[in-house]
Amino acid sequence: MTREKSLFDENDPAAEAAADARAEADVKAGRLVGHDAVKRWIASLGTDKPLPRPTPGD
Repeated sequence: MTREKSLFDENDPAAEAAADARAEADVKAGRLVGHDAVKRWIASLGTDKPLPRPTPGD
């Protein structure tokens, strides 16, 4: 039986390079959300008082 290819089996070096360049630009510009802010937000989901989604700089 042959396994059907998924989108993760495709390799597009140009698209990966473009995504890496965008990510590097975000890092250099400080457009990041800190790990601890994300952890606090996720931990609050499903509680009586969920936190708002963190934003860059949190």
